[in-house]
Amino acid sequence: MIEGLSQLKIKANKMEQLEAMGIHTMEDLVFNFPRRYEVIEQTPLVDNESVTIEATLIERPKTLYGRVQVMNFTVDYQGQELKAVIFNRNFLLAKMARNMTLTLTGKYESRLNKITVSNLYLQPLSEIASITPVYSLVDGMTRRSYQGYVKKALKHIGTQIEEQLPEILLVKNQLIKQKLALELIHFPQTKEDIAQASRYFKYLEFFRFQLAIQYVRYLQSRITGIAKEFDRTKVEQFVGSLHFDLTSDQVAAVEEILDDLARSKQMYRFLQGDVGSGKTVVCAIGLYANYLSGYQGALMAPTEILARQHYQTFAKFFESTQMRIGLLTGSSKDKETLYAQLLDGEIDLVIGTHALFQEKVGYCRLGMVVADEQHRFGVNQRKALKDKGDLVDFMVMSATPIPRTLAMTVYGDMDVSTIKTKPVNRKDVVTRLVQGDTMKPILKDLVEYLSTGGQVYVVCPLVSENEKTDTRDAMNIFQGMAKYFKDRYEVGLLHGRLKDDQKNDIMEQFKANKVQILVATTVIEEGVNVANANMMVIYNADRFGLSQLHQLRGRVGRSDIQGICYLLSSSDNPQAKQRLEFMVNCNDGFEIANQDLLYRGPGEILGNRQSGLTRFDYGDIKNDYDILVLARDDAAMMLAGKSNDPRYLKILAEIEMESQNNNLYID
Repeated sequence: MIEGLSQLKIKANKMEQLEAMGIHTMEDLVFNFPRRYEVIEQTPLVDNESVTIEATLIERPKTLYGRVQVMNFTVDYQGQELKAVIFNRNFLLAKMARNMTLTLTGKYESRLNKITVSNLYLQPLSEIASITPVYSLVDGMTRRSYQGYVKKALKHIGTQIEEQLPEILLVKNQLIKQKLALELIHFPQTKEDIAQASRYFKYLEFFRFQLAIQYVRYLQSRITGIAKEFDRTKVEQFVGSLHFDLTSDQVAAVEEILDDLARSKQMYRFLQGDVGSGKTVVCAIGLYANYLSGYQGALMAPTEILARQHYQTFAKFFESTQMRIGLLTGSSKDKETLYAQLLDGEIDLVIGTHALFQEKVGYCRLGMVVADEQHRFGVNQRKALKDKGDLVDFMVMSATPIPRTLAMTVYGDMDVSTIKTKPVNRKDVVTRLVQGDTMKPILKDLVEYLSTGGQVYVVCPLVSENEKTDTRDAMNIFQGMAKYFKDRYEVGLLHGRLKDDQKNDIMEQFKANKVQILVATTVIEEGVNVANANMMVIYNADRFGLSQLHQLRGRVGRSDIQGICYLLSSSDNPQAKQRLEFMVNCNDGFEIANQDLLYRGPGEILGNRQSGLTRFDYGDIKNDYDILVLARDDAAMMLAGKSNDPRYLKILAEIEMESQNNNLYID
């Protein structure tokens, strides 16, 4: 169906405009859909709202000429006289006659019995195109011109448009065919036309996505893994050596991971849990079992700060064992020695950043890979690390939990383990909303807390001042606090522009309590753990998503000491206030994730898997979840039934090709 635009006889300058929009073929043209629709339909008169009415002109308008042209006139609307005013439309005057029927759109004010008109149509509502598609167009390209090209293209290639969905799915889900869907999405007559066309393309997109991840899962199930042999009694002894008891969810997750390792099938597991739910120790137990079976493990963290923290945490976990642990990051000084030790098998577990999968890094017998905060890594990066061994077991962790049904739908190519319960000694962080953009209302509490020996995080959304916003920045806050607390408390500054060794140095000072107040951006969001820091102040909290706020406040209250988080916001936006009030009253990461889906959509929750498939063009996981679930079930049905439908087989072949070309799965 890929044909050039030359046969449409488009002028050279318009052709250049289309190419600037990335449109080079007729297929590009017809699959560039409207971004929204303007719908003109009669509405009731509601005070201070935009309304659309059909009315009769009582008398010719009166006009005023000046810097702004003003036209005043009176209309009869259902027996009621209404005043109307419109600006800079005096050119319409010559065409307006008494008793003619008009259609007006504008703001209605009941006190003045007046409409301030924004759009005036010199015809009845029934004669106006009630639905107008709105496209993303370059300067010089009009909507009318673009629709004209689309109409020509559809007429030219109409017979060549092949239906992509199997007939059984069209009938089962009462979907229109693609050719009709293309016509209706560009030239709808009713809202139902838009709904039917949109539903077809959303379902098609979701079906391809679901078929892809389920097909990948099917392929992975056929890959023979290595059944690792380890002494479960020793694993139990290791768990018993910990200074705390596992929660029921942790125990269940551990059993799932141990069973994965023992099976002759590669592990491909997604471990999610709320902030402070104890994913790290579950991961450690899995890596210990992997070590007992004679294999090396690798844990990949998104930042050096988190990698170093994991290294220190795991060193404590395994201090009573014979496991040898190494740290490999971009700033490691003894890299060549580490490379040799890994290759010779002298390191049993290596913890690091992207440095773990560099070409020069080799492993003696890599058996298990864990990626922490996996959405921070691309598929190619994760695959590069897995390829360092033979049939490596793979697990990803995320502290940004999502509802299990959504996790199973979006991460359908992985087994899902969920940890919801928190350790018994962990207290919920007390969260308080402070109106304003200054710390003055809570300064007394902060000073009192510091006097007890505690430490404080102060979080800002920006590193430095930005003229375009009134958002507080870390540099100015740091300077102000350093001046205020001079000779009393040390204030540190941490942000993403610092070099890794500078970040590490500041964090080490904070951990050692040489710095009592750490002013930072969101670089502390993931995993930073300082047990003595149990107070946090977040400036411009309305600028953050709920899940991000939950991650940030999860840095405090990480012991049996009560954590407290102050959310500073001067926003007057009702929705922003509602979101922050919700944060004050909720400490459940899964509930917060649900709210973020309602407020912000799936992007912030899911992150970017970098597979290309979750960047939906038509569908929306939040608003179209019912279609997504339908497509998931249909994909499973088609795959299980091994359908011979040629349309299904064609999609499957395209998915296989895309998988191989873009590494959409790790094999």
